[in-house]
Amino acid sequence: MTHLWLPERPLVLASGSPTRRHLLEAAGLDVEVVIPNVDERGIEADSGPLAPADLARRLALAKARAVAEKARDRIVLAADQVLACDGEVFHKSASLDAAKHQLSRLSNRMHSLHSAAALIVPGREPDVFHDEARVTMRDLSAAAIDTYLAIAGHDRVTGTVGGYQLEGLGIHLFAEIEGAHATILGLPLTGLLDRLRCHGCLAF
Repeated sequence: MTHLWLPERPLVLASGSPTRRHLLEAAGLDVEVVIPNVDERGIEADSGPLAPADLARRLALAKARAVAEKARDRIVLAADQVLACDGEVFHKSASLDAAKHQLSRLSNRMHSLHSAAALIVPGREPDVFHDEARVTMRDLSAAAIDTYLAIAGHDRVTGTVGGYQLEGLGIHLFAEIEGAHATILGLPLTGLLDRLRCHGCLAF
């Protein structure tokens, strides 16, 4: 237990993302990970046409509710991020070739990263909130993309939407970044911390 996180039991993080866990722990929160069992693409298909921000919120809430059913009387947090470029939602690439295609489409263009979170506190209605970051890729040649993919490696490239991890080698792909760092990494952290303070979860 840290001296900052006040509840007796850790925050339940309904996400398998090591980046989100690191962000929370670096902010002094005690975290316990429970990975939700939800069909994200199925939820997206059933939701019909949604704005990217609304889709991110819906996915985050579905994950939070799935874990809260098993972790009753616990504070549960889930998050989701949607990448959208010119109104089109992008998903993780299944292969290096698919990642190369995504990067080619994002090259020299601005895209939005919609990071949503759903916080479930016992006795309260779920609180779902969102933040947006905008990032612009450099004008990347085919050779530059091939070099990046070869250096970054299959797992890092196919494990993230857009084919990059901005906190790693992916930073080299960008010409301009606008938005909170944590939002870019997939968590609207400052909004979350404000809410946790309101619930008496933090020491200051």
